[in-house]
Amino acid sequence: MPAMSEETTHFGYREVPENEKAKLVGRVFTSVAAKYDVMNDLMSFGAHRLWKRFFVATSGVREGDVVLDLAGGTGDIAALLLRRVGAKGAVVVGDINAEMLHVGRNRMLDRGNVRGLDYAQLDAESLPFPDRSFDCVTMAFGLRNVTHKERALAEIHRVLKVGGRALILEFSRVRAEILKPLYDFHSFQVLPRIGRLVAGDEESYRYLAESIRKHPDQETLKAMMETAGFARVDVRNLAAGIVAIHRGYRV
Repeated sequence: MPAMSEETTHFGYREVPENEKAKLVGRVFTSVAAKYDVMNDLMSFGAHRLWKRFFVATSGVREGDVVLDLAGGTGDIAALLLRRVGAKGAVVVGDINAEMLHVGRNRMLDRGNVRGLDYAQLDAESLPFPDRSFDCVTMAFGLRNVTHKERALAEIHRVLKVGGRALILEFSRVRAEILKPLYDFHSFQVLPRIGRLVAGDEESYRYLAESIRKHPDQETLKAMMETAGFARVDVRNLAAGIVAIHRGYRV
């Protein structure tokens, strides 16, 4: 009998078996974890910090809220969320990569951020939480690395309370035509070289640049969120669409 064809997906510009993508992505983030924030500063000229602050400032998170921060990595978003949820609220930092969680937890401890924080190594496609557990779920620069994005969106919808909101901050499709050649040059010529010099890893940063191009554009991701059950989905472009914030509600 002929061999059954194996489902594939993209890992950057490569096609790989679906069941291998998570492992490959894991290797990327294990490799870059120690230099992740330094590289983010260099890659975005520090703009990622402004994007993240705006993301949280416009999140609608209030005192007493319980928030799940997926792909929480080194804790940048969680640190900002903690200030908003206050002593009566809580933030759960979730990430599939143990090394990223380790780096983030140590950083939060160094800052004195302990109360109201929990950590969970998890897969966004299968969240280990009951239905209707969170007032808000955030995910910054993580969705594009998920193998089955539609499953992750469905899981986010499931764990939200009625009236809760999902907020996704992710690289998206540049809107200004004049910026596209410069952005491509930075992504494919400059970024991998910086990765080699600073993090000792050119290939991981080449993958990250490629993964941005393979990620759904603003309209496609909006439609995916609506298919997952989210209502009142809106999109806000930042930096001419280099990044975008998608927001949707569970009703």
